[in-house]
Amino acid sequence: MIVKNEEKVIERCLESVRNIVNEIIIVDTGSTDSTLDVARNYTNKIYYFEWVNDFSAARNESIKHATSDYILILDADEYLDENANFEKDLLHSCDYYSFNISNQMGLGMSFNHTAVRLFKRSLGLIYENRLHEHLNIIEDNWKYLSGKSSNVINHVGYADGVFLEEKKISRNLPLMELEVQENPNAYNLYNMGQTYFGIGKYKASVEYFKKAYPLSKDRVFLPDLLTKLAYAMSELKQTEEALSILTDSINLFPQETEMIYILGLIYQNAGYYRDSEICYRKCIELGDQGYYVTEGSGGYMSHLRLSELYEQLGRLEDSLAEVVRVLELKNNFIPGVQQYLRLFPKLKTKFKDFDDVLTKIYVIENVNDLQLLLNNLYGARNPILEYYLTRYNINAQPNVVATAKIYSKKYAEAKLLWSQINHKEEENGKDLMLLSVLLQEEYFLEDIRSLVNLSNKEMVTVKQLVSSRTGKVVLTTKLENILLDVCMYLIILEEFDKFQWVAELMIESRQEIKFRLSKLISDYGFDELAIDLLISTFKNQPNNVEVVRLLGDLCFRNNYFEDAHLFYTKLLALDPKYNSYERSLNYYEKVIDIEGTMRIKREMEKRYPYALHVKKTNEEQK
Repeated sequence: MIVKNEEKVIERCLESVRNIVNEIIIVDTGSTDSTLDVARNYTNKIYYFEWVNDFSAARNESIKHATSDYILILDADEYLDENANFEKDLLHSCDYYSFNISNQMGLGMSFNHTAVRLFKRSLGLIYENRLHEHLNIIEDNWKYLSGKSSNVINHVGYADGVFLEEKKISRNLPLMELEVQENPNAYNLYNMGQTYFGIGKYKASVEYFKKAYPLSKDRVFLPDLLTKLAYAMSELKQTEEALSILTDSINLFPQETEMIYILGLIYQNAGYYRDSEICYRKCIELGDQGYYVTEGSGGYMSHLRLSELYEQLGRLEDSLAEVVRVLELKNNFIPGVQQYLRLFPKLKTKFKDFDDVLTKIYVIENVNDLQLLLNNLYGARNPILEYYLTRYNINAQPNVVATAKIYSKKYAEAKLLWSQINHKEEENGKDLMLLSVLLQEEYFLEDIRSLVNLSNKEMVTVKQLVSSRTGKVVLTTKLENILLDVCMYLIILEEFDKFQWVAELMIESRQEIKFRLSKLISDYGFDELAIDLLISTFKNQPNNVEVVRLLGDLCFRNNYFEDAHLFYTKLLALDPKYNSYERSLNYYEKVIDIEGTMRIKREMEKRYPYALHVKKTNEEQK
């Protein structure tokens, strides 16, 4: 091991190997904390090495002191599973062994990659590269007998975003730049691209990935290079190029789950919904496999993406089925819980049904499990929050209890509790705005002003809203966004009279708000009302693409096929993008218009060569 200031993690690492290895060798590069005090409880083979901005130099110093037949390399923020055992691996007497490295990222997520970590001392292998150091086996790999370890190395260094810390980035970039200048080979150029990719500098990452590609044709990291190159290009809005790279790459690497998963994401973001669905289904079929794969890409993460996709398409029951599958595969997975909570009010699920499903898919085994659930219920302002606070007799913070009363429709109790809280949190400004509208009282106006930071002009509008005074209101962008959130919760709470009051005042102030209100109420299943609102907007703005698109979707969803056809035809004329064609294709297939279906597919194949489902269908018919 090479270490520096690892007091928080080194004990777990050493504890995991103490009964497995014959000797523990630690090279310290300048610790100033208690790292070495902890290490001395496990070994006396501790050495000092002056840091020279070169990880390979420090690593080579560490292996010089080894005396056993094999050398195992670990970092302080890594550890082995309890049942780790090397006897089975070493029966094969390989020259070196690759390991699966499971990198934990927080929120129950992780990604896996492979790396050589165990090798024969007698071979005299050394490390190369200042950063992303590796054994000198790449060029002469044919000389060595390789094996795959059955053990897994767990890495916690990425958890909670540690890998994006400013300190680490500032250290890595200069080292990588120096390494690339000295030795611009495929591996270094690839890692330079990865470094920029990790901090979101996609333009720079694309430059280095493109330089690395022609030198990487036979390298094990090529699938990851191509995947990250395509994703970075999609982030730069170079969607067609990204799709071209990945659709070609998957023909070369059909078993790389991560590559197919990222292609699904790019398709989804570009509105290629059918192809996106196909990709996620393929990932589930393959499972987690490949050179580099995020845990769950071949399972629960693809189910989560399908749930989000189906929600986007208004297929709420399908979305629910997918998110339930997520939580069956990955117990208490927080992004899955958040998706379930988001779907709950849209499905108009009865309390008992909601609680029954939640109890099955979220298992509370300890205080941390309960705290995570309560945090997410509070963040979602879910009506079931108060029930769980009472059920488990939780002594929560006053603002949490008072907020829970609002969303469980106990408005008078909520007012009493809020009136007793002297210091109110900024996050509760919208909650108090909602409560004021519900009670139609001005009691909390000064709190709202300070918490939401509203101007005098905006406060005049707020007063009108909460006091039921008619008259034209003045909406700023900020206040409009706040009131749309208020409207959403009025729908969830089924306070339709109050919703109508707020919505009418907003529309009177600005007719353009009709579209956003229409989208909101359609998301919660009130399609007929949304259509009525949109029709009046359409009469004034017949060429508004968003209005035409949503009208077409709502008519199609409610089986008004003739109207849907009219709007989708107009949409193709106004906005001839891929997604407009996919909508028309959905229509022709739904009404079983074979001629129309074939015509639109031929047009799609001509215009959009990366729409795989169209190409596949046409090839099958030929």
